[in-house]
Formats: sequence, C-alpha cells, structure tokens
Amino acid sequence: MRVKTEDRRQAIIDVALDVFREVGFERGSMALISRRLGGSKGTLYSYFQSKEELFETAMKAASEGPGDQILNLLDPESNDLRAILTRFARAYVGFVIGSEVLAITRTAIAEGHSSALGPHLFENGPGRALTKMTAYFGQLIARGKLRTATPATVALHFKGLVESGFLEEALYGAPTPGPEAIDDAVAAFLMCYAV
Repeated sequence: MRVKTEDRRQAIIDVALDVFREVGFERGSMALISRRLGGSKGTLYSYFQSKEELFETAMKAASEGPGDQILNLLDPESNDLRAILTRFARAYVGFVIGSEVLAITRTAIAEGHSSALGPHLFENGPGRALTKMTAYFGQLIARGKLRTATPATVALHFKGLVESGFLEEALYGAPTPGPEAIDDAVAAFLMCYAV
C-alpha cells in the first residue's frame, strides 16, 4: 500500500492548477493530470474523490495565501484611512487582475453556472474578500471613521469602485487604466463615506 504524502498532494495540486489554467475545467481530465504528473489516475483519486474536488482545492491553493496577505492590509486601528485604503486597493486590484487569478476567475465563471462548484469558488474567493471587507468597514463605522451605513453595502461599493475599469477589462483582455484610477476610486469612496 502506498503512503500518501503532503509533498505528493501538493505536486498533484500544482499540476492540476497548470492543466486547468491551460485547458479549463471541462477539458482538464484526471487522465491528462495524471499523465503530466507521471502517475496513475488511481493515485489522483486516492487524494481527491473527484475532479471537482481537485479543481476546487487547486483554485483555493492558488488564491488563498496571497489573498489573505492582501486582506490583512486592512488595519482598522490605523488613522490614515486614505493611505490604508489606497495601499489595500492597489494590492487587491493587482491581485485580481494578475494572470493566475484571472485564469482561475475565467475558469470559475465558465464552469460555475453548470454545477455547485461555482458557488463554492465564489464563497472561497470573492465572497471571503467581501466578508473581510464588510468586517473591516463595520469596525470603521463603529469607530466613527465612516458614516453610518450597512457594512456589507459599504464593502460592495468599495469593491465596485476599485475594480471599475480593471476587472472586466482584464477578463476580456482589454487595456486597463493606470494606478491613478485606483487613487481616484478611493477618493470617490471617501467623499461618499468618510466623516
């Protein structure tokens, strides 16, 4: 009996991520992943029960670590709100329009409507970011730094403003504006919500 190892599991995730980015979820078969890995489909299934589970795990692995680092930039104790929001927004936009996350987003959008996988991917990606932003803006509202509003709505407005001009354009491969557009988005947000 073969012993499962964390190194082997990570190697499977890395290869699967490459395959899914290159050919998408539908064409990214367990057979193709096992061939690239240099093993058998049986090995893959000993670590992951299905292609959907492997896909979800690979997508989370590619975005969770860096995403968490960026979300940790939201410091509710800082008094320099403009600087915190600008630093966060620049890192966040750079992350969501980066080639790796864009590939994941495109694949998740392409496959999400046809299975329960889409809601899972949303919840573990953009949904997690919104939850963290909502908590952050709730703390700022409680401290009197932002006007009283529903924190979830504030988070959606902020996210929409900073992504505007970047995410949709990047998904289509169209040019995106320079970083000054992010600064303008933060300024517009603060005009609406700062006290």
